[in-house]
Amino acid sequence: MKFGVIVFPGSNCDRDVAYVTRDILEQPTRMVWHQDTDISDIDVVILPGGFSYGDYLRCGAIARFSPVMSSVIEHARQGKFVLGICNGFQVLTESGLLPGALIRNRDLHFICDRVPLKVERYSFPWTQNYQNGEQIVLPVAHGEGKFYADEKTLNELEENNQIVFRYEGDNPNGSLRDIAGICNKDGNVLGMMPHPERASDAMLGNTDGLKLFEGLLESVLVGV
Repeated sequence: MKFGVIVFPGSNCDRDVAYVTRDILEQPTRMVWHQDTDISDIDVVILPGGFSYGDYLRCGAIARFSPVMSSVIEHARQGKFVLGICNGFQVLTESGLLPGALIRNRDLHFICDRVPLKVERYSFPWTQNYQNGEQIVLPVAHGEGKFYADEKTLNELEENNQIVFRYEGDNPNGSLRDIAGICNKDGNVLGMMPHPERASDAMLGNTDGLKLFEGLLESVLVGV
């Protein structure tokens, strides 16, 4: 199984993700520059956190037009896996691969913390290694992480079981319905504001995020 980590100008979590996939999971991993368009060798595309293009205009709005994104969109349409973390989640909503938008945090402050999450959807590849309703703790670091969508879209997300993670307890950024992560209807595209790659190494004292990567890896290898 081969991972591809997209590198935009301003990405700063790309090496963190690659450390998990390449060094911890021991899977082939390729860093994909934003101007590359051939990702045919990739099984799972990851859009990492950071500040793509300096977050000028709007978070993820410029990255959406990178040459590589046409290939990422086609990759997703073929049913292959795509994960967007933090800024990557913002890019996925800007590109239309996921509904809604990520806007300024409720208190207009940048948040850097560890927050409790509830696993809302566990019966699909991304979260199969979690228990139903399990509470986990993942780091967050964002200024525009408030998930927003109109009432119709929110209801559709609920009805289609597309809400994967919710914030537990105090909602750190004001996301509607406490949404921390969602997937598309087919379940192959996942976007989340918390950083699972920052909770994947036992040396850091928390491996709650590693289960996400392991679950996907197991699912893909079983299907091979």
